[in-house]
Amino acid sequence: MSPRQSVTAVVLLVVVVLVWWGMRAGWEHRRRRTQDVVPTIPAVRDDLGALLAGPFEAVYVSTTLAGDWLERVVANDLGVRSRAEVSVHATGVLVRRTGAHDVFVPRESLRGAGRASGIAGKVVGRDGLVVVSWLPPGAPDDRGLDTGLLPRHAADRDALLAAVAALETQNPAAPSGNQETP
Repeated sequence: MSPRQSVTAVVLLVVVVLVWWGMRAGWEHRRRRTQDVVPTIPAVRDDLGALLAGPFEAVYVSTTLAGDWLERVVANDLGVRSRAEVSVHATGVLVRRTGAHDVFVPRESLRGAGRASGIAGKVVGRDGLVVVSWLPPGAPDDRGLDTGLLPRHAADRDALLAAVAALETQNPAAPSGNQETP
């Protein structure tokens, strides 16, 4: 290897390390910033109650701040995209994820559900995503979160939305009607 090639290899290695460090620092900054918005997520209950729908095979895409589909929340493992099984129970919506912590949205935290063409990390078009809107317990304000799910089968979208809507009608704290997301 010539001296010129050695210098080029070292410079390239330094650039790669700096890019990796910058990405890691950005992710850590986003985690700290969103930790204030989402201090904790609800634990999966031991007794989920009756199964209302599912489980549906899906991809957990991401969770964002409500109404801002580009503002990904990475605190509490919510930024990890993963394969998932989504089921709707009498007590809430359960997203069992592969390789990441499960997400449980209690019935009383639900704020609506709708379809969207995209959310941070995925754009599918034609309203292919199911977005569940919820307010995590202990959140400092009423802004809430949107969790994007991409069901594996198109027919599961309507079934999942109908089950969440039925569950939401049992929740006196939720605003009426499904929410549309950008």
